[in-house]
Amino acid sequence: MSYTVGQVSGFAGVTVRALHHYDRTGLLSPSERSPAGYRLYGEADLARLQQILFYRELGFSLEEIKAILADPQANVLEQLRARHRLLTEQLAKLQRLVEVAERAMEVQQTGVALTPEERFAVFGEVSFDLTYATEAHLKWQHSEGHQRSMARAAAHSKEDWARLMAESAAWRQRLTTAFDAGEPAEGERAMELAEEHRQHITRWFTPCPPDMHCRIAADFAADPRAFALTVPPSEQRPGLAAYLLTAVRANAVHRGPAEGGAR
Repeated sequence: MSYTVGQVSGFAGVTVRALHHYDRTGLLSPSERSPAGYRLYGEADLARLQQILFYRELGFSLEEIKAILADPQANVLEQLRARHRLLTEQLAKLQRLVEVAERAMEVQQTGVALTPEERFAVFGEVSFDLTYATEAHLKWQHSEGHQRSMARAAAHSKEDWARLMAESAAWRQRLTTAFDAGEPAEGERAMELAEEHRQHITRWFTPCPPDMHCRIAADFAADPRAFALTVPPSEQRPGLAAYLLTAVRANAVHRGPAEGGAR
């Protein structure tokens, strides 16, 4: 029994345009023609189409499918294993994205309560990378310090944020001035700036003992997205995050044991 292009399109779920394309490229050429010259597909053609659709569903390109079907000796099993590994990796990534999206919604609900216009007016160049904010939330979500910090941030008014950011901007200027002047990272001036930063966190977000401050500074040095929350890229210098980390660690040693609490 033979079937027209329209019939095959209807029961196979493939567009007529796709079938014509398969024919032009030699991937699937109908084995028969009607007296009027129309394409007619036989049982063998439909079996081949089923194979094509199977491989397409697995993500193989048309060129890859054509090569597989053209070579009866092709190591199809190995190609399927490779595709299985790829799909497994993609599935894990998608699952992670689902989790990130869910947590992002939670972060958005408990984050800074400002309109987009107010955010721009208050924060200027300091940007909040949602991927970093979400990852940080996932990492620290069960810690008392993080929960307190999120609650404090959500409670800040626009005026609070304006004062906070002005204080932060002044501190950044002093930090970059010390760095540009070659002040040693373990020197008195750098440690004073580290302590100012620690007190800033305590004042506006959550108590920040020296050990917690070291972890925060380590995040700054390891992840540009984290450091951009404190020093926008336009004000950064190569080595500035590492400089701050050294100063924070020196200040922690100078201050003695952690002052209680943990992030």
